[in-house]
Amino acid sequence: MISYTLTRSRRKTAAIYVREGAVEVRAPLRMPKNDIDRFITEKETWILKSLAKQHIQAENKESFEINYGSVVTFRGNQHTITQRNGTKAGFDGGVFYMPPDLTPEQIKATCVQICRRLAKAHIANRVSTYAAQMNVTPAEIKINNAMKRWGSCSSKKSLNFSWRLIMADDSVIDYVVVHELAHLVEMNHSSQFWAVVAGILPDYPARKIKLKELQKKLMNEDWG
Repeated sequence: MISYTLTRSRRKTAAIYVREGAVEVRAPLRMPKNDIDRFITEKETWILKSLAKQHIQAENKESFEINYGSVVTFRGNQHTITQRNGTKAGFDGGVFYMPPDLTPEQIKATCVQICRRLAKAHIANRVSTYAAQMNVTPAEIKINNAMKRWGSCSSKKSLNFSWRLIMADDSVIDYVVVHELAHLVEMNHSSQFWAVVAGILPDYPARKIKLKELQKKLMNEDWG
């Protein structure tokens, strides 16, 4: 039997969650333990595959390293990190440049700083463009370090975007921007909400797929 933690609540059905190498079962308050164990046994193949996949991802993250000569994904394209004499670091449209003799951790931290700055400028520009088109006005735009959410919209109409979104290509960035702006019209994910998104980006399903592909890539990289 696979080891798992059990959380009971007033939910109606049981569900299995595999996260960070651990298995959690959430079950109804009165569901018999034997039924829960049987449920685990029935899903054993799926659970083991999920655990193995997460183990590989964890190993990939552990070995992930950025150095001179490495490439960084920026707006869907690969750009090399190069040494440049002096103390300045930045992106010149072709390469990420930074001072010589930095450690891998310093190089990664510098890349993150550059990407955050570029993300703030580019995403703010796209928000402005689509906000005018959709006739909505966000209260503010923030760039954060979220690892599992590409964007969010608060009840106070504040839009938040992960700096990692700048790694996506422009069509995907625009999808996330429109998605969050649509919440200023419909604060939900109802059919009305998706109609708002489709009205601006009819091909949004294809863009969602590309976003998921980027998510899979980043799950094997450590940009924390």
